[in-house]
Amino acid sequence: MKNPCHKDKLTSLRRIEGQVRGVQNMIEEGKYCVDILNQIKALKNSIITVEGKILETHLRECIKGSLDGSENFDLKIDEIIKTMKR
Repeated sequence: MKNPCHKDKLTSLRRIEGQVRGVQNMIEEGKYCVDILNQIKALKNSIITVEGKILETHLRECIKGSLDGSENFDLKIDEIIKTMKR
């Protein structure tokens, strides 16, 4: 099976990388705690958004073939559950 392409997520990941650097700078500069926490919350939301998009792609492109009731279906469901529990 060929894995789906996630290159369209790179722009978001680069933005997240910039957000992390921004939080680091805020800490180095001694910014107000609440301002730092607000930026961390925004960063977490950005990561959750990318995670959701990758999960959606996985479900639509990787799991779709397992929906024929074969043994692979249960294995794929177990795989998703393990991933989501991490």
